Amino acid sequence: MNAKELIEEIQAEKKSAIKEGTLREEKPLEPITDRDIPRRLPEGWEWCRLGDYAMKVTDYVASGSFASLKKNVLITNDENYAVMVKTADFSNGFSKNLTYTDEHGYKFLENSNLYGGELILSNIGSIGKVFIVPDLKRPMTLASNTVMVRMTHNEYNKYMYYMFKSPFGQGLLMSISSGTSMLKFNKTQLKSTIIPIAPLKEQFKICDVLDKVQGVIDKRERELEDLDNLIKARFVEMFGDPNIEFKFESHKFKEYVFDMTKGPFGSDMKKDLYVPKGEDTYKVYIQINAIQGNQDLGDYYISKEYFDQKISRFEVHPGDYIITCDGTLGKHLKLNENMERGVISPSLLRLTLDESKMTREYFEYMWDMYMLLLMKKEARNACLIHLPSAKVIGEVDVPVAPFELQKNFSVFVKQVYKSKVAVQKSLDETRKLFDSLMQEYFG
Repeated sequence: MNAKELIEEIQAEKKSAIKEGTLREEKPLEPITDRDIPRRLPEGWEWCRLGDYAMKVTDYVASGSFASLKKNVLITNDENYAVMVKTADFSNGFSKNLTYTDEHGYKFLENSNLYGGELILSNIGSIGKVFIVPDLKRPMTLASNTVMVRMTHNEYNKYMYYMFKSPFGQGLLMSISSGTSMLKFNKTQLKSTIIPIAPLKEQFKICDVLDKVQGVIDKRERELEDLDNLIKARFVEMFGDPNIEFKFESHKFKEYVFDMTKGPFGSDMKKDLYVPKGEDTYKVYIQINAIQGNQDLGDYYISKEYFDQKISRFEVHPGDYIITCDGTLGKHLKLNENMERGVISPSLLRLTLDESKMTREYFEYMWDMYMLLLMKKEARNACLIHLPSAKVIGEVDVPVAPFELQKNFSVFVKQVYKSKVAVQKSLDETRKLFDSLMQEYFG
């Protein structure tokens, strides 16, 4: 069955569902013209609007006005009749922080009830997140800030999933998104998007190849997680659980650092101060460097003149840690000798560890397993979680093991890291293969 025949079959099934009353009839979408077509497709493929290919594209608010939804839909964190599926639920395997509604709310939201297999797309904020709904063996319905795509048959879902995850699909979602403070799109815009449809057998072949490569990626990611857990287990074995009972005395954290400095005020680092990269410029390190563990990301620079006049005290050097202060809290990166000379942005903390008193490996796991939890408890801003001041961090009582034990732990960590490097290399290579296949299949 080529793509044209597949599309005709799906549209016939939709007409039958409308006639039977199980699907609402909707306003026809604009026909595709030559001007709309992004590029030529392989023989047997077709371009089609999503709304003409999917059985249903809908969202939470399709069931009524905001007033009627508020009146009829109970939203609670307490166990109840139906799960209201959010994009956040996929990251924790539907194991915690679930949202529920009662039976009346579930019936009122009939237009967006879920049965497993549907595609869920985030349409506010985190544009580009795409998931396939699992069968939870209980009533499910759609939460807000998401759009659901249901196909006529579940076996068509995987191709659509990979299409939206591809560079083409991600660009498609960004192209229909707008907003100043937060990007968003609606179901009508999504229905109108033009997508490439492969013949059915080719869809299955594409998904089979991508599934196998994705399986290798998942395996490598689990191996990395297992190695991290091995190090954490050794930390607890050697030193105790710092959040329950630690084997050694506590000391002020400031005793183990040469310097801690938060980034400059935002007014001292406005974007209109940035200049093109040159021989006499300083790189501005930002949150993404610490979050992704990559000092080379980002292309923000300030002039040496402005550096000398205003922000020289925020300079970073090889061996310094940069730590995220706002939003995504406490992610850290140690800068190496290949770093560009630069300064920290307002959203970073610079920390220079005294490695004659505390090893790098001991600090990093102590920070992640103990100090970061304390910092989160100290967060004061209700709208944006942020680290407290460097002075407050310095006053934290930190359980510190004898230096010789720390060095023994560091030796173990370095041994495990050798395995991590090999696994990470394999993971990076497999991800490159996956990306090249996505580009080959979807453009």
